[in-house]
Order: sequence, then C-alpha cells, then structure tokens
Amino acid sequence: MLIGVPKEIKNHEYRVGLTPAAAQEYIQNGHSVLIESLAGDGIGFSDNDYIAAGATITASAADVFANADMIIKVKEPQPNECKMLREGQILYTYLHLAPDPQQTELLVASKATCIAYETVTDNNGALPLLAPMSEVAGRMAIQAGAHYLEKAQGGNGTLLGGVPGVAPGNVVIIGGGVVGTNAAKMALGLGADVTILDRSLPRLRELDDIFGGAVRTIYSTTEAIDSYSRTADLVVGAVLIPGAAAPKLLTTEHIKNMKKGSVLVDVAIDQGGCFATSKATTHQEPVYVIDDVVHYCVANMPGGVARTSTLALNNATLPFGLQIANKGYKQALLDNEHLLNGLNVHQGKVTYKAVVDALGETLNLTYVDARSALNL
Repeated sequence: MLIGVPKEIKNHEYRVGLTPAAAQEYIQNGHSVLIESLAGDGIGFSDNDYIAAGATITASAADVFANADMIIKVKEPQPNECKMLREGQILYTYLHLAPDPQQTELLVASKATCIAYETVTDNNGALPLLAPMSEVAGRMAIQAGAHYLEKAQGGNGTLLGGVPGVAPGNVVIIGGGVVGTNAAKMALGLGADVTILDRSLPRLRELDDIFGGAVRTIYSTTEAIDSYSRTADLVVGAVLIPGAAAPKLLTTEHIKNMKKGSVLVDVAIDQGGCFATSKATTHQEPVYVIDDVVHYCVANMPGGVARTSTLALNNATLPFGLQIANKGYKQALLDNEHLLNGLNVHQGKVTYKAVVDALGETLNLTYVDARSALNL
C-alpha cells in the first residue's frame, strides 16, 4: 500500500501524520511512503530524515492525494483537501464531523473511506487515539489560562499559585476525563485551588482517590456550574461525548456573572465547544473577550507544542494504521471492532450515529451501520 502524508495547512499547525520512525515501520512492513516536502520541517523532521527512513519526497500535496492509497494526517482535511480525495481512498486522521457540516458534506461527496482517530475505542471503552492529545490539551489549558490571567493579557492579574499570605487562584474544571485530570495535575502543580465537576459519581470517586482529596470533586448540576463559575479565575471546559457535538454547559448568563478578567479555556472546541459564547480561534489570534471574560478557544491547541504532540500521537496511531495497511481497510475494520468504531464515512454513507444525530436534518443524511456499509 502507498501511504501518503501531506503537510498540514491549518493556521500554525506544525504536527505531521507520520514521524520518520513511523514511516520506517510502514516501509519495513512492505509498504511505500510518500511525504510532501517540508511536512515535518517545523518540528525538526527534515526531508533527509524521511529519505533516510526509506520514504519518497514529493513537492506537492496534490501529488500525495493523487497517488496514495491511504492518507495519514493530523487535523481534519480542509475543503481543498477534501476535494482531492477519491472513491476507494482511505483517510486516517482526526475528523470531528458533528459540528462541521461542510467537511461532512465534502467527505460524503468524495466517497472515500474516512476513519476518525477520535472515535476509535479500546477494551476499556476509552479513546486511545484521542487520549494523547487530550493529555497535551489538558496540561496546556492551565498553561494558557495562567498566561491570559496576566493583566497585560486581559486577565484579572491573578497568579494561580498565589504567594505566602495571598490566596491562590481558583481553577474550575468541567469534566473529569483525560483532559480534566491532566488539567487538574497541572493546576495543582502550580499551587492553585482546584475544583472538578463531573456527572459520573464513580469517576468523582476515582478522582478523589487519584488526588488524595487535594482536589474538590463536585457533582455537576446547572446550579453547581453557576456557583463555582462565579468565583473562578479560570474555567476549563473538558467535556466530551465521543463523536458528538459538545453540550453547552456554561450559558451566556453564567458568563455574565463571572468575575471581570477571568479566563475560559474551551478544550471541547473541536466538537463545537462547551461554552455558549465559544467560537474557534487560532494560535495566531487565540483569544477574544465577551462580557469582560477572556475566551481561549484554539481548535488545534496541541499544535502549540507540535513536536511533543506528534510523537505522542504517532505512538498511538501507528498500531492501528499498520493493521489497515497490512490487511486492507475492509478486513482490518471487520477484524477489529474498536477500529471499526473509527469509521465515520464510507462510500458516501455516514457510519457514525452521533454525526447523523447532529447533522442528519441539515444535510439530509441517513445513518448506516458501519459493518453493514462495509458489506454492501
């Protein structure tokens, strides 16, 4: 199989679908790898590194899309990339389709087989290809929040860790999954006062054990969100419904009642965001202010630490990618129920129910079970 890796083109996106080491793994398994020139240059992977691994370099993304059997990316394809996909071609990347009707419509029209990192599962019901970026984003959320709390950045001038004689900043994390847990670790490390809100009592018990009572764990209700957001210096949105649009848990009224100069970091923005006032931003223009509250809603947050993120992502995606390449997509998906859960679009059909639930009426979509779609 010919594996193609184009250069990412989103704003300030320097991650790359394959590292030279990962490319070499495909080659050692009998496949060929075609890399767009400078695809990894922004994070220290030169064209010569890929050549040394056995890959071929091409000057254009168009050449990658025209020739590859499987396209491996990081971020969702942009409209011009979607239009280069073709029937029978495999796309293996993050998609986040539920809040993105344009991309969904274009992928359906392409008739390509589109496997989304974020909906592949494991034996524990977790999302192993999303987890590495969730770990990065959770940690970055505190880093970014602490920066924008500085007065010169529009914040209220609070140091999250405080100092002797001065209370620390108040961090509220909505969602106790991978993002929320990693955000809490970073916030605690800085010395902040940390509260996690979640609707799962078993998860709240786990968090209580993990942090030994150092984090306040609260069952998430509308009243609790209202109460804790009023006193927060930093609120991190860390909720996730796999493959679906994020619920809007912080309303415009909640945000109006927050402290002037407080900061919101919406890690759920790839799935549409979990704050009513959220809109996607970029690393070039990461923040905006509504009702005197600073909003940080960068849609590719882990791209800010692109080298770490690329290495972590490749560690997770490589085993599944090799299954697809070695067996062919159909056999690989039918053999592995967890990989099958990653199939979102196949030959013009949407095979992930949460996407149809979100966009079915808008785009006149009908859900087709993934296994059924493969056997048609």
